[in-house]
Amino acid sequence: MAKKLKIGFLGGVGEIGKNMTVIEYGDSIVVIDAGLTFPSEEMLGVDVVIPDFSYLVENKEKVKAVICTHGHEDHIGAIPYLLQVVDTPVIFGSRLTLGLIRSKLEEFSLKAKMKTVDAGSEISVDCFKIRFYKVCHSIAGALALSIDTPQGVIFHTGDFKIDHTPIDNEQMDFYALAELGKKGVKLMLSDSTNAERPGHTISERKVGESISRIFAANEKRRIIVATFASNLHRIQQILDIAAASGRRVVLSGRSVIKVVELGKTLKLLRYDDNLIVSEAAMKKIPPEKLCIICTGSQGERVSALTRMAAGEHPSVTVGIKDTVIISASAIPGNEKSIYNVINSLYRLGAEVIYAAIEDVHTSGHAHQEELKMMLSLIRPKYFIPVHGEFRHLKIHAGIAQAMGVKKENILIPELGWSVEVAKDGLKKLDGIKAGNSYVDGDAVGDLEPVIKDRRQLSADGFIIVLLTVNVENGKVPMPPEIITRGMAALSEEEIAEMKKQIADAVKNIKYRNSDNRETIKSTIRRTVRKMLYASSQSTPMIVPIVVEK
Repeated sequence: MAKKLKIGFLGGVGEIGKNMTVIEYGDSIVVIDAGLTFPSEEMLGVDVVIPDFSYLVENKEKVKAVICTHGHEDHIGAIPYLLQVVDTPVIFGSRLTLGLIRSKLEEFSLKAKMKTVDAGSEISVDCFKIRFYKVCHSIAGALALSIDTPQGVIFHTGDFKIDHTPIDNEQMDFYALAELGKKGVKLMLSDSTNAERPGHTISERKVGESISRIFAANEKRRIIVATFASNLHRIQQILDIAAASGRRVVLSGRSVIKVVELGKTLKLLRYDDNLIVSEAAMKKIPPEKLCIICTGSQGERVSALTRMAAGEHPSVTVGIKDTVIISASAIPGNEKSIYNVINSLYRLGAEVIYAAIEDVHTSGHAHQEELKMMLSLIRPKYFIPVHGEFRHLKIHAGIAQAMGVKKENILIPELGWSVEVAKDGLKKLDGIKAGNSYVDGDAVGDLEPVIKDRRQLSADGFIIVLLTVNVENGKVPMPPEIITRGMAALSEEEIAEMKKQIADAVKNIKYRNSDNRETIKSTIRRTVRKMLYASSQSTPMIVPIVVEK
């Protein structure tokens, strides 16, 4: 049987986050990214959401490598969970990406074989020859990659933007990308997150200029800056601005402390060690000579900024002499949490500056003109938009068509699709298992039944029916006990009637043997559900407890 070049979509299409793409040929599988996403409000009690790894578990002997385009959680966050079910030989990524993964694996007491790659690096994984390209993003060490396969070259942009004045002065390698395009790219997969937005993203340096102006205008106030801990370019600018304005810097929040230390070790951050002071030491420094860089730009419940806003931070009390800069945009789903924090900071008397007011943040994802430029450099024959909700993918497909890719050569994927890259085009194959796997403490997997129960409990509460009964003949020696929680209180008359109907229903069961517990419980549920729905249209969880007499 002839081998097929297949692409499987386990995450990152039709959704924001949870990015994961599978490239497969014969007995070889290369995984591009393994990310997570954060739970929506209806996913009660869930910590994070990761891809369903079933397909990779079924084919784990084929999995040769995981290639990580960069170190954001939506691209590396699921790796510890993947390594628990698939023995992946090698993880490839840039220095910062692997540093962040290594730190994450230590928390899980896991180890993995890792190999560092840089822009210009080339590696071979079985039949695949992979080359890496420098791209700009909101984190250092972001890479695009080309995969030379038996059916032609596949190019994956990873997450990218085009910044002509990047903080590290390392521009995207336009020449190398153009050369790749000249040689011929069969298929391009491209980041679609900002496909709706016209024009260009503003440069990271523009953000630095805005923050510098805010520092100058607030020289007699303490400044607190919340940003993404992984955005070392943003943090470098804040450190430089603080040093230039004679301020010492306090790092608050575990992730920002850890990433700054990693950035310093990898020489991706440069600052004088005397610039940083501890939370304990900052008490000896005048507030107007301080800048606090903290976590919490997304309103995370236990983050430093959220605790400050709630008056619960052990070292920082926010007041009328503070200016707070939220140098980040809202990840979809976090808007309410962020605005709650902003409102709380305002109530404490602080001045709050955020993206809706000043240019204190820029996206790491390409706008339409940058997407066009990437398409013009790569000039793919076939095109698949990835990394975005369906509307983003649809708009990006339209951009590709406008740039000369034939409509019949463009495919908009869905989660769980498997696509063959054949000589004569893209062919949709039978789907592969994909979807959400939930992490709730130590529990990982399909927790939808549990979440469904939690939703029911949160909406309608529950009712416990404690019944003592002879399970052989249905005789009830005493009235059942009724306990309710989280639902409207029942009147004495309603409770009395419920007890009567439960006892009557149980007596009317046709008892044939001594093992009637499940029949009794089902009868109780049916009786109580019918009564409650008739009286109030409520559907609480009903928990029968049968005590054998």
